[in-house]
Amino acid sequence: MEIPIFKQGEYLIVSIQSVLADVDLMKLQDNLVTQVGKYHTRGVIMDIGYLDVIDSFAARTLRNIAYMVKLRGAEVVIVGIQPDVAYAMVQLGLSLKEVETALDLEEGLVLLKQRIKAGRDND
Repeated sequence: MEIPIFKQGEYLIVSIQSVLADVDLMKLQDNLVTQVGKYHTRGVIMDIGYLDVIDSFAARTLRNIAYMVKLRGAEVVIVGIQPDVAYAMVQLGLSLKEVETALDLEEGLVLLKQRIKAGRDND
């Protein structure tokens, strides 16, 4: 399944709209990391609000995608983590260490803009 990646100015927005198989997550990883370079992206928002379950592979892959995108020079914010998913992740010891998260797309955009501005100020 192809996961849509939308370009909005200097940002890419990934909207996960269905349950993903492991192979889908790996395709997303490859596509997103490539597109960050192709479009000289400054920030990425990954909206995972549709997901009602995140297993250890999915959590690890999302974290790895965020690290890879960061290494390509873009900031990342994951948005939309459902309450039950957050609870289950904590209970299972799954984490998104060092990955910025926000409640929804609107808050994610605000956080992303702040992170990018702070990065520019430090240059």
